[in-house]
Amino acid sequence: MKKYALGIDFGTQSVRCIIFDDKGETVCLYKKSYPNVYYSKKPGYAEQNPDVYLNAFYQICKKMCAEHPDVISQTLGASISCFRDTAVLLDKDYNLIRDSILWLDQRRAKCKSKLPLKTRFALRLVGMYETADLNRKRTISNWLEENEKDNWDKVVHYWNISTYIIYKLTGKAIDTPSSYTGHYPINTKKKRWQKKGELTYPIFNIDIKKCPELTTPGSLLGEISKEASAKTGLPVGFKIYGGGGDKSLETLGVGAIDDTIASISYGTACSIEIFTKKYREPETFLPAYTAPIPFGWNMEIQVYRGYWMLEWFAKNFATEELNVADIEKVAVEELLNQKMLAIPPGSEGLVLQPYWGPGLKRPLAKGAIVGFSDYHTKYHLYRAIIEGIAYALKEGLIGMEKKRHSGRIKKIRVSGGGSKSKAICQITSDIFNLPVSKIQTYETSSLGAAIIVFVSSSYYSSYQEAIKNMVHENEVYIPNPENVKIYKKIFSEVYEKIYPRLKNINLAIRRVTSSSEGEN
Repeated sequence: MKKYALGIDFGTQSVRCIIFDDKGETVCLYKKSYPNVYYSKKPGYAEQNPDVYLNAFYQICKKMCAEHPDVISQTLGASISCFRDTAVLLDKDYNLIRDSILWLDQRRAKCKSKLPLKTRFALRLVGMYETADLNRKRTISNWLEENEKDNWDKVVHYWNISTYIIYKLTGKAIDTPSSYTGHYPINTKKKRWQKKGELTYPIFNIDIKKCPELTTPGSLLGEISKEASAKTGLPVGFKIYGGGGDKSLETLGVGAIDDTIASISYGTACSIEIFTKKYREPETFLPAYTAPIPFGWNMEIQVYRGYWMLEWFAKNFATEELNVADIEKVAVEELLNQKMLAIPPGSEGLVLQPYWGPGLKRPLAKGAIVGFSDYHTKYHLYRAIIEGIAYALKEGLIGMEKKRHSGRIKKIRVSGGGSKSKAICQITSDIFNLPVSKIQTYETSSLGAAIIVFVSSSYYSSYQEAIKNMVHENEVYIPNPENVKIYKKIFSEVYEKIYPRLKNINLAIRRVTSSSEGEN
């Protein structure tokens, strides 16, 4: 009798429940967008009640179970993919203390108290003090202690959103280290919580007693409780297996678990990942993340404000296209991608550096657009954004290849909303000078979760066997030699020189604007 697996994908904007068969084909797909992605109390803030995500999931899961009872009865279990770096704060009785501050949020703690002398000395010695300081200010626990001391004092359980979802479904406070990517005191190399003596432990200001139990990725986390069954429609005892963060599950979902394939995710945040069986830092002193399978890690470089920038562009520069898209019931990006095709590779000299927010390795970085001329249009800017993100990811790939000592990547697989565009896939192939392919579904996070279920339940004997049966290339883009030449020159002669040349200017901008803010 045919068996199935359920992949549950909690994204930033919507939740999906997708059942796959053992060949990776979609049996049914249910999706629900959240009423509001987030709300902002101040510019740059992004908050949401975590129950918004759960309630959306309950609705579509219950509908799925009611409409496909025979399929559910043959489904081996579920695994969860979830967006990362979003903490849920609970009191001693597991009640929510406040709404979650999302990974999109831009607030910063002041962190006026100094780190321990030993930590400061060690960080300065290895040239990572600025990076550590930025990481500390981005950590929500530090902001809460400074600004909401009453709430912070109530916190007994400090979990990622994924753990909260697992707890609500199974009654167990347990998760995998793959889910804890971001501002948490986790030792990703050893796949456990940090100990007090470890170098970066003081940065996060989180007592690990408040954190959940961690278990091996792919482990059985628990079973659907009676209460969760009533809300989801899933049978009591339905198995939930350990998953991980959305980006890492996309990498698994496209089958990139060897050292020849890189995975690019073109989503709200864009990233490039390489799977490695040996722990390798993607950049010096920046961690590789735990893969969502029992062995290995994912080296990752991220463009924090990735294809969010396309939404920003549409809102600010494409009012006409937004109106047409609304009338024709298509995504505005489809119309803009068509217009972009009239712009030659390299955007006729307009080059963009997509550092819309500072990175851990480049704490002084700011976005930059250079090369403006009177013939440039908004469509040049649109293409420059897409090219700039690809340049940044290529820069990341070059650095990771040097770090891992395993030779060059031979091909790239893409996923996420941006991968739906043939034009974007071709640009990616040309900039990287590598074949770029897509697989049979855009829902790669959910497929990665389903792969975990089939392996963890012993339906497939290994992840390699599951990928062979469930992941199928269906489109391949080959580099255009003429475009490759153009992009190679722009990347080496222009793009790579922008940040070093602007570093001191960015420092001056920060100094001047900070001074102005202080006067106000």
